[in-house]
Amino acid sequence: MATDIRLGFAGTVGNTPLIKIESLSAATGCNILGKAEFLNPGGSVKDRAALFMVMQAEQDGLLKPGGAIVEGTAGNTGIGLTLVANARGYRSIIVMPNNQSQEKIDLLRTFGAEVELVEPVPFANQNNYYHVARARAEQLDNAFWANQFENLANADAHYQTTGPEIWQQTGGDLDGVVMASGTGGTIGGVSSYLKEQKSEIAAYLIDPPGAAMYGYVNTGEVTKTEGSSITEGIGIGRVTANFARAKLDGAFRGTDQEVIEMSHFLLKHDGLFLGSSAALNAVGAMRLARKLGSGHTIATILCDGGGRYRSRMYNLDWLKEKDLVPVAKGLEFLD
Repeated sequence: MATDIRLGFAGTVGNTPLIKIESLSAATGCNILGKAEFLNPGGSVKDRAALFMVMQAEQDGLLKPGGAIVEGTAGNTGIGLTLVANARGYRSIIVMPNNQSQEKIDLLRTFGAEVELVEPVPFANQNNYYHVARARAEQLDNAFWANQFENLANADAHYQTTGPEIWQQTGGDLDGVVMASGTGGTIGGVSSYLKEQKSEIAAYLIDPPGAAMYGYVNTGEVTKTEGSSITEGIGIGRVTANFARAKLDGAFRGTDQEVIEMSHFLLKHDGLFLGSSAALNAVGAMRLARKLGSGHTIATILCDGGGRYRSRMYNLDWLKEKDLVPVAKGLEFLD
């Protein structure tokens, strides 16, 4: 019998390829590498955190047979948790802001999640999806609130898997790493692991409009920037327990126009069909490549694919409505 067989959903999470993004590498003289997290079974990097949070909850006795997993999420963590729940015999209850892409909402319901949509309000408001999810879990017997923002199993997933994979795949020949932050789990786990292997690695955040971690990383103060962003699931306004684990050297800003231009550029020139956070990460990789200069190797995270954003990022009518129609012929939008 063949021996290279993975066991169920859990066995297919992780070990994603690290791919050289040829157009960006050629433009900078660097090796710009993207961790292809869209190839996880649930389609995003959040599969890793979902699996680790559920397994840790089982180990700690917080999840028992027939129980429910409850989470507040912009979508991808909910998708990962729902698929893990299906594979391990739990219910899934997902609370989401109602301004997220319809594709994610539809996927969650297709996968069997009980989806509750709420108005997008600030974190301080008790009607914020985070607080509503916590309340739902408290109202149920045998329910586990995943709490991805503060649950350190999230960052552990990336400290134990994503970071080591990048290190092994590059053979340690790595000069920089850059990514956005949603819960802080990926950047917390990956940056802390890689910095322990090689302290000289330049680790950077890229933050969208309206987020506060750019100011925190560069000045030590949580200062929210002006505006808001079309990006989904990234851009936080507080230092979460997961983000606090990050070891960073600095932060960049990225705009919505750059996200849209980059996503369409990579689709046309590299055949990479990516979501908004992945496109922002690619913008960050270009920023870091230009900062370090040619000849360096830089890794980033391609968080998910573009299929969950077709009605927005790849829809001309929506782009016109948002005044975000891509017009660049090349990478001049980064200048």
